Amino acid sequence: MKKWIVLGVVVLLIGGALVALDIVAKRAATRMNGVYQTKPYAATEKGKAVHAQMFIVDLHADPLLWNRDLNQRGTTGHTDVPRLIEGNVAVQIFGVVTKTPKNMNPDRNDDTTDDIKLLAIAQRWRPSTWTSLKARALYQADKLEKLSKASEGKLVLIRTREELIAFEQARKKDPNKVGAILSLEGMHALEGKAATVDELFAAGFRMLGPAHFFDNEMGGSAHGVEKGGLSEQGREVIRTMEAKGMTIDLAHSSAKTMEEVLAMATKPVVVSHTGVKATCENNRNLTDAQLSAVAKNGGVVGIGFWKTATCGTDAKSIAKAIRHAVNVAGIDHVGLGSDYDGAVPAPFDVAGLVELTDALIAVGFNEEELRKILGGNAMRVLRSNLP
Repeated sequence: MKKWIVLGVVVLLIGGALVALDIVAKRAATRMNGVYQTKPYAATEKGKAVHAQMFIVDLHADPLLWNRDLNQRGTTGHTDVPRLIEGNVAVQIFGVVTKTPKNMNPDRNDDTTDDIKLLAIAQRWRPSTWTSLKARALYQADKLEKLSKASEGKLVLIRTREELIAFEQARKKDPNKVGAILSLEGMHALEGKAATVDELFAAGFRMLGPAHFFDNEMGGSAHGVEKGGLSEQGREVIRTMEAKGMTIDLAHSSAKTMEEVLAMATKPVVVSHTGVKATCENNRNLTDAQLSAVAKNGGVVGIGFWKTATCGTDAKSIAKAIRHAVNVAGIDHVGLGSDYDGAVPAPFDVAGLVELTDALIAVGFNEEELRKILGGNAMRVLRSNLP
């Protein structure tokens, strides 16, 4: 009898600890994914009218990392399906994060710590995710598929060029739909095996970046220790990705990795979420030479919304970075890469995206140019690359 009593106490203690961890995780998500501007968001009548006509594509957001039902309108975080629809986002690229280092910073991180393991345990992800980065990627892919099935047709998974074109046509008749494409941040989730990319492709991933916040077996990170280039395995993955119809994402890549990928790429790449050094000097952001190199490749640079991307906390700072990127790379090579729900505050959540349209109008962009920046350029790359 005593043994059963002890066991019951242990179970209660573990259960209580898990509940406490979940509460901590939710509070952390709320704190890290806040907004600078108070609601309701302000916009001019012209901005509202122009914004409503746009087919908007955001190249990067991370809401799959958090335990929120994205089919329900939330009061915390930046994105969910109702707010994406309200913000008139047509296609959202859903980033998948599998590992981040403790005390993560833009300049130098190693791979010896793993904050996502703690988050996976706290949020009660299946036990396989506690030790496997690939399992975390597959878990979040499965999560997006379940969200789509439960969305009553509002969240539409896109895996092929044909599905993308069909979605474009469907959304003209019903704007209350959001297309969803899966992207993976960092080849460390391949767990050292180039062949794992086949499994990730089968799970729905259509975009993949060589590195996230630390160097891995495939390539160097802008925030890593060595900041080197591609390994031979990394080159193999790049070739496989292009053959399969996966877009290469150079966000977070080291300068050497970026240079080497662009030298071998035969299809347009993206830098899904970044800033530019000319308006915000730090290790994360792109030089003018890198902007020009991506443009030469035919790719697209997604300008982020967070403070270290723009050195500001409002729509004007984002518009300033976009204005510079267009001046250097050209109007056909710049898009949006919010990094919503990426553990960084933003000026506004996605329902307030019209504020950015207003700010872009204020720095001189006309409607034809806005169509390209807000979604047309990203769509060109997706149409080109999807299988």
